[in-house]
Amino acid sequence: MKQMNILKRTAATLAIIGTGTFLFNGLTETVMAARPGLVETVPTSYQVSDSLAAPLPVAETKQESNEEVNYYVSMDSLNKGTPTEMDLTMEEAAKVGEQYLKNIFGLDLKGAYVYMMYNAGTETFPRAFWSADVLFEKEQTPESTRWNYMIDAVTGELFNISHGRQLDASPSLDYDAALEKNYGIYAELAKKKVEECRLLASPIDRVEYGCQGYGGNDPDISVEVIGENGEIVNMTFSRYDQTLLGIITDTSLRITESALEDVSGEFEIFCF
Repeated sequence: MKQMNILKRTAATLAIIGTGTFLFNGLTETVMAARPGLVETVPTSYQVSDSLAAPLPVAETKQESNEEVNYYVSMDSLNKGTPTEMDLTMEEAAKVGEQYLKNIFGLDLKGAYVYMMYNAGTETFPRAFWSADVLFEKEQTPESTRWNYMIDAVTGELFNISHGRQLDASPSLDYDAALEKNYGIYAELAKKKVEECRLLASPIDRVEYGCQGYGGNDPDISVEVIGENGEIVNMTFSRYDQTLLGIITDTSLRITESALEDVSGEFEIFCF
């Protein structure tokens, strides 16, 4: 049963990674594996969230503001969605995203280029959301250092947020079997960030090993921080220098997991 839960959550993670925030516009290659010999095949499409409490304070929606921003916001050239009157505007969504980037990554967006996309929801994530690709150079290239996030289109609740980069190094991307048992340094980093950013509504109960993989030439490891109330936050760190690379919130995991169960005939998980 525990193994099946891990497989389901890994599949949910892969579904999220394959939908624009961790693989925004297909610009960044990300590979994850729970352990050698495990193969997951999941549909890759956008997703959205449920009506759970936002894990971080969210800027008030639909609020008029004369505050000037010091970054450039535009609709991504690949955007095909059209927000409704109920949704945050592109500028409002970008402002909410700015706060998440500041709170979680300590990022100052001065001079940044923020490319927004709107999606009304899909089969594997049935709720509307805004996603963004944030760079400090105007042209979007696969090698660009970038930050991405995905938020609820109406409430601004965070679904996931990530950081991608090309290392000036060539670390091994191989699976590290020892980390499956000895991942304490990442567990401590995850607990510290969860508490600092108030990502769980309850005290932390435990941290469990998730999976390993890599994005580009940056090897990574994911762990699950589990609250006393059962909430789960998936966090990914670089195995190269322990840098935080991504967060998937409990809301996002639950929505994706539920949607994947509904379309279970469209994906398969094989365990050898």
